[in-house]
Amino acid sequence: MVTEPSAPTAPDWPGQRLGLPESGPRSVGRLGRRIGAITIDWMIAVVISAAFFSYQPLVTLAIFVGLQVLMTVVVNASIGHAVLGLRVVPIEGGLLGVWRPFVRAVLIALVIPALL
Repeated sequence: MVTEPSAPTAPDWPGQRLGLPESGPRSVGRLGRRIGAITIDWMIAVVISAAFFSYQPLVTLAIFVGLQVLMTVVVNASIGHAVLGLRVVPIEGGLLGVWRPFVRAVLIALVIPALL
């Protein structure tokens, strides 16, 4: 008798497959909070750009990336993340270093203009 393998079940919460808890520290941030955090960060970049650089698009993007990298390296959270109680941590633990926040910010900067 041959038994067929069962289909994988969907996880009950984001991060379950990675062994992360459903809520609390080290849990995966929900989409709404992530969108809120990036919106706060983008608005800060827009205000700085409008105040000092006549709201030039590439300058706004550079300010956004700079703030993302600086804040993530220093406190493991952008300003928007900190306001909404999120943090950026590597799955395996340890320090983020500089290259992870830089790559993360550049990838976000490539997606944001495509969405607008």
